[in-house]
Amino acid sequence: MFKRSFNSLLGTWLAGLLVLLPLALSLALLGWVASLLNRLIGPTSFVGRLFSEVGQPFVTSPMLAWALGTLLLLAALYPIGLAVQLGLKEPLSRLIDLTLRRIPLFGKLYSLTDRFVGLLDQKQDADLAAMSPVWCFFGGDGTAVLALLPNPQPVEIDGRAYHAILVPTAPIPVGGGLLYVPVEWVKPAEMGMDRFTSIYVSMGITPPTPTAAALAKPSLLQP
Repeated sequence: MFKRSFNSLLGTWLAGLLVLLPLALSLALLGWVASLLNRLIGPTSFVGRLFSEVGQPFVTSPMLAWALGTLLLLAALYPIGLAVQLGLKEPLSRLIDLTLRRIPLFGKLYSLTDRFVGLLDQKQDADLAAMSPVWCFFGGDGTAVLALLPNPQPVEIDGRAYHAILVPTAPIPVGGGLLYVPVEWVKPAEMGMDRFTSIYVSMGITPPTPTAAALAKPSLLQP
């Protein structure tokens, strides 16, 4: 009797813990990010002191000088972005290639961070918009794989028509294996990119719609 009551109390306590645990972990993560940012760009950091130097001619309070300097430097990003949109991105890239990338140690570090930031570039959204979700039935009627079709035009390999498909292994940013499969294996999936992304992000918990999962739909991609 006592053991049953204890198990009931413990189960109720664990249920409450599991409900609050995601919130507690989220708050802890936000606190850690805020602490990290404070150490990197806060008023007492090296970068923060640079921000304070920018705002100090206008205000006397060190905290206000840091806040004003930060706002001024953030505002300075707008004309830089405007210059990039007006077509100065390529000249700026060439200038960086001729200067910063030639510095032995700093050049390698810059190249690494540049590739990482490139993964976050919004250009990927445009690349994804040009693709279309498809079903690939390996063997013609075997395992069904939800993939992306980069180009609806088939390519000829050894006298047979093939489609290039991308099978994602990571949803954000999208990456995966590029496979060339016979055109008769590929059928269009009746879904948008939002639905496609949600299926992979949820690891299959979000199912495809019944229309998109229909197996008997004839292929619209065959030449």
